[in-house]
Amino acid sequence: MIEEHSTPRPSRFERLAGALASLKLRITFGAIAALALGIGLSTTLLVRQAERATILAQSQRELTEAVRTATMLSQRVVDLQRALGATAAQLDEATLTDPARLGAFIESKPVLRGLFATVFVATPDGLVRAIADPAGVRHPTLNLADRDYFSRTLAEQRPIVSEPLPSRVSAEPVLIFTYPLKAAGRVYGVIAGSLRLTSRDLLEDLVDGLDPDSAALVVVTDALGRILAHPNRGRVLQSLADEPRLGQAFTHWASSGSAVEPEGLRLPQPHELVSAGGVAGPDWMVWRALPEAQLLAPLHQARQQALVWACGLVALVSLATLALMHWLLRPLSQLEQRAKSLFDAAQDPQTGWPVAGGEIGRLARVLRHVGGERAQLEAFNTQVLQKLGSVMAAAPVGICFTREHRFELVSADFCRMFGRAEHELLGQAAQMIYASNGDYQTLGPKVGQAFARGAPYEGEWQMLRADGSHFWARLRGSPVDAADRNAGTIWTLDNIDDHIAARTLLEWSAGHDVLTGLANRKMLDQRLAGVFEVMPHSLPAAVVMIDLDHFKPINDTAGHAAGDAMLKAVAAAITSRVRATDLVVRIGGDEFALLLERCAPEVAMRIAENVRAAITGIELHWEQRHLRVGASLGVASLAAETRDADAWMKAADAACYRAKAAGRGTVVAAVRPLLAQAGHGVIADD
Repeated sequence: MIEEHSTPRPSRFERLAGALASLKLRITFGAIAALALGIGLSTTLLVRQAERATILAQSQRELTEAVRTATMLSQRVVDLQRALGATAAQLDEATLTDPARLGAFIESKPVLRGLFATVFVATPDGLVRAIADPAGVRHPTLNLADRDYFSRTLAEQRPIVSEPLPSRVSAEPVLIFTYPLKAAGRVYGVIAGSLRLTSRDLLEDLVDGLDPDSAALVVVTDALGRILAHPNRGRVLQSLADEPRLGQAFTHWASSGSAVEPEGLRLPQPHELVSAGGVAGPDWMVWRALPEAQLLAPLHQARQQALVWACGLVALVSLATLALMHWLLRPLSQLEQRAKSLFDAAQDPQTGWPVAGGEIGRLARVLRHVGGERAQLEAFNTQVLQKLGSVMAAAPVGICFTREHRFELVSADFCRMFGRAEHELLGQAAQMIYASNGDYQTLGPKVGQAFARGAPYEGEWQMLRADGSHFWARLRGSPVDAADRNAGTIWTLDNIDDHIAARTLLEWSAGHDVLTGLANRKMLDQRLAGVFEVMPHSLPAAVVMIDLDHFKPINDTAGHAAGDAMLKAVAAAITSRVRATDLVVRIGGDEFALLLERCAPEVAMRIAENVRAAITGIELHWEQRHLRVGASLGVASLAAETRDADAWMKAADAACYRAKAAGRGTVVAAVRPLLAQAGHGVIADD
């Protein structure tokens, strides 16, 4: 009996490892991955498109609801003022001075008492003659002469809605609605009603009337962001900036000028849809916030279900693809073995190739031809690279060669310029060295135009180092063969950071005040000219002239260094109270100006008042002294009939002069701009 010896069969693990390393299986897995990726991306894109459409539609609904709520609230304020006005028309001066008749008169107004928490009547000296609340009519000893809303009602002789303040009767936060009692052009008393913010007298059904299952939040604030109504009553009179769901939206609104817009606003807030509507009259704001997560929950569930179905489909298609690829690619095994030694110099490049037809046969012939040409190409490339390397090493600038938008050669200086090793650049897309994709996309057409003219390209561009820092470079490029774009391009780079910095500083200095860093008169004139070039599309707009009060004594007594420090502080104060799009200008000396584009007259007045308050609040500590200044401001809003920038500036300057004459520290608005007519101007101010 002869004992036979055979080679041990590979284990199951070894066979599995060999199968996983095969080209056929990798191609199959690639096709499966592409299929899975395509299905996943399609599902994700469709769901995201649906999310965007849903968010857009809901955002519009939220904006509409905010505007509707603000309109209702505005109408409610008007109704309350009308109720006070109707009662005021029936209350004569004789009744006001007779306690018995006054008490009977108030008792006879149950409708008015039902509208307000308390109703009271006071004489011009601030003495409360009678007050009515749910307990009845009383004649307390109260004086309101020090209340701002009371003095404003007397001075302006019109209805006033107060800021939120604590009641002197109940100590609760309230709003006071006043109406002057007038006869023969004089005010002989004031009738008023109060609404408790904690009991929602005014805001009933506006904040609490939401669907209990909805996570929507509705808040009402005044123009300063103080909360007047909130589902959590403990937040009343707190700042809206402290509300987590609305804080960022409020900050954005405040930084944009705090416009009380009755048409509504959409405001950014992470993970929330935020809309706001202005309440005309008292200048309140209605805020609405709806969580995006609640809105998009059904779509997310649908996406999960779609992905589950997609996984099942991918599994079925994967099995079918694997079987098909295994059958189709069996002839590649022999070609694979021969191709492994394609660049083996010890093997004859013309032998060992499989004989087959179709694509595999053609591929075998191509590879055989490649093997024959390899030796010649390698020798030629070695010589060329040696010559280019010598040239590039000796050059004092960065040099690179690109073909098909990829680096093929880079000099040592080029690598040092970008802080990269040679192997980090070779074969990589040339786009990686530019500061932005936009710059790279813009460069392409310019290079093509220069080469088409038969000229080299030259330009200045910002580049990106490996560490993320940027530098400016002068870029020069010439084609290797002007007739063949695929032949590649030779580029040289010079670092011109110092040159760019000097030029930028010179350009900046031409349009800015050196002391304060603000724009100067030259830049203001340029911006004013731009406004008039697009008239009337530049309406509305306003110019504010600012003249510091009491500045000269600082220079005279504390010295010019103190004066310069004060001017810098004033510049910072002004900049902190304007919008990001507004231009702040130092005209010269202690005169400043503002150019408020896209700014309605009432917003311009509010910005001017904020600037005046900011300047007045400056306290400069200088050599154990506390230095202060004030400011007089003139506001001129642009009108369609304004002839030129000079007339507009003169109108603002004249209004500023009137503010000075009125006692300083005030803001005065021109009724209409100065009109340039036949060499002379006409000023029409209040």
